[in-house]
Amino acid sequence: MEILTAEFFQNALIGGLLIGITAPLIGIFLVLRRLSMIGDTLAHVTIAGVALGFLIDANPIWVGLAFAVLASFAIEKLRKAYKAYAELSIAIIMSGGVALASLFFTLGIGYNTDVLFGSIYTLSREDLYTVGIVTLVVITVVSIFFKEFFLLTFEEDAAAVSGLPVKLFNLLITVLTALVISTAIKIVGALLVSALITIPAACSLLIARSFKSSVIFSVIIAEIAVVIGLIMAGIWNLAPGATIVLLLIAMLIITLVGKKGLRV
Repeated sequence: MEILTAEFFQNALIGGLLIGITAPLIGIFLVLRRLSMIGDTLAHVTIAGVALGFLIDANPIWVGLAFAVLASFAIEKLRKAYKAYAELSIAIIMSGGVALASLFFTLGIGYNTDVLFGSIYTLSREDLYTVGIVTLVVITVVSIFFKEFFLLTFEEDAAAVSGLPVKLFNLLITVLTALVISTAIKIVGALLVSALITIPAACSLLIARSFKSSVIFSVIIAEIAVVIGLIMAGIWNLAPGATIVLLLIAMLIITLVGKKGLRV
């Protein structure tokens, strides 16, 4: 249990708790708008940014963040161009992200599993400051524009008719998603980051009776998984990102079984 008092574990816990707020907070909007796959897309683009950061000897998190934000603009641009095939924009950007990541890794640093599976135990104070700033931005923006995001999620046409700048808010949600994913990659890894966005939302939608309660439940579920997952990983020397995601899946299964049992 000495690991609980170690500085690296405390940094990991703080970083995990912060991402446990922002990922499901954005995820609930993405899931309800049927944009769950955007998480995987931006994660692959962020990998390319991280790889370039290593290649040019720059801060990989900041370069990955820049790539993710640029990709969010590109996704919105392509969604406008292919209105009848909105998912096509996600597929195009994902393909480009994978290609760039492969190219940059080949040119410079080779295969780095930390980028794919996370390295939460190596979080520095600088990393925590970055995650903290993103968390503050996400919470502030969602709090200010909660009603607008709610209307956009359920009635986009009605929002446009009422005079809401739909294009601007669509872009804002996508940029916030990019910020969350780019900072979450070092915590749970690119291959697992979308799970932290979608699974808490999936759990909360089964038990919540209102949109606001679904947001709250999704954050609580993510935080429980982060804390228990990190403690289990620390004690039994498990992969922390994978442990957190597997716990989330277990919580989803329990929720599904429990809900089915109540119906019976």
